[in-house]
Amino acid sequence: MPTPLAGGTTGPTALRPLLETVLNALEQGATRRGGPLPAGGPDTTTARIRATGRPRIPHTGTGAEHALRTLVTALTEGAADPAHPHCAAHLHTPPLALAAAADLAASALNPSMDSWDQAPAASALEADLTAALAAEIYPHATTPDAVITTGGTEANQLALLLARERHGPVQTICAANAHHSITRATWLLGLPEPIVIPAPTGVMDPAALHEALTRHHHPLLVTATAGTTDTGQIDPLDTIADLCTAHGAELHIDAAYGGPLLFSPTHRTALHGIDRAHSVTFDLHKLGWQPASASLLAVPDHHHLDALHHHAPYLNADDDTEAGIPDLLGRSLRTTRRPDALKIAVTLQALGRTGLADLIDRTLTTAQHLADLITQHPTLELHDRPTISTVLFRPTGATDHTVATIRRTLLNRGHAVLGRAEADGRRWLKATLLNPHTTPHDLHTLIDLVTTVTDDLAEGSTPR
Repeated sequence: MPTPLAGGTTGPTALRPLLETVLNALEQGATRRGGPLPAGGPDTTTARIRATGRPRIPHTGTGAEHALRTLVTALTEGAADPAHPHCAAHLHTPPLALAAAADLAASALNPSMDSWDQAPAASALEADLTAALAAEIYPHATTPDAVITTGGTEANQLALLLARERHGPVQTICAANAHHSITRATWLLGLPEPIVIPAPTGVMDPAALHEALTRHHHPLLVTATAGTTDTGQIDPLDTIADLCTAHGAELHIDAAYGGPLLFSPTHRTALHGIDRAHSVTFDLHKLGWQPASASLLAVPDHHHLDALHHHAPYLNADDDTEAGIPDLLGRSLRTTRRPDALKIAVTLQALGRTGLADLIDRTLTTAQHLADLITQHPTLELHDRPTISTVLFRPTGATDHTVATIRRTLLNRGHAVLGRAEADGRRWLKATLLNPHTTPHDLHTLIDLVTTVTDDLAEGSTPR
């Protein structure tokens, strides 16, 4: 019997028993793990994965059911699960079940978004979705548009590429709080290294920006941040836009983290001025609860994307384009790419503005609650009130070495996944809260886990 395929009229029949195996394995693996990540550290996890199959490419296969059950169970047991309320280190979101289900359909249909004849409906859906999302960022623009990317890194690279194509070798100016992908993009594109100006309060210093814009020659591109990786802070976007206008510089805003605040009537004012940027990075696999990847780069005029156009006769022949077949090669630097628009469109249609705003508002409220608990705790210190959903804290009087040891101990015990950040010359534990279902009890327990390890270290116990 031939190995069944996922598509066509017979695909669903072939998938049903396999999905049951996968769902059972996901449940069993999570039960075995029993926490936010596996205990025992890298060696334990590696040994468990290697025990699932040696050699990794056997001469004779084990069959679909066994391979799925074994590997999915092991991967789940060894996962850092962002759906667990104590898995809060990174901008790593627990995806919505409906978005994951939509992603299954995308995988089964497997349209490739590099030519219309591979993705007729998917290309139409993507065009509608990107225009609609761009209009959220640029509500007063006539023809805003966006391209879907793999993440903020690719979107930021595209932003610098488009600026280079408009003006030649632009000089980028960013603050010390900018994402590392800005510097990496200048290297990749052969541009001068960024001029990095201070961010003494965690956000770009307007006075330092004014000085840099005055001192350096055009063309200049300022990259601001709406939701920094370490603290979640938002640069003063309107002030930065004013300075860019006064000095004739372009502005790119990396809103990979903070962009979805636009969907919340309560929090959208934090992004005032974002529509003045020449380009904006915007992720929905952060505060949009999508499986990775779900990101985009938005621009106020679709012609700003013209530099991405590329011609390959087997994909976008001139006579096909003239006959009305959409040309997709200018929608990305990638050729083969997945229809990531589907899961985003399903989520937005299912939840609507009010549903997504509720998830955002609840998540940000949870972060404020954690900040309150830390402030009230006698042995913990809060760095600052959270701007979005990132909370930095540390045991009062702890050394930087102790803070790092607390984090690694929690990881090795499998009790919590917290990040680390450097701010104000000190090291902090970082809780990046992205689970809208986190409860006050979860937060109390997280604090108890931290203080227990702190006490163990103070007593000289060996971290396990």
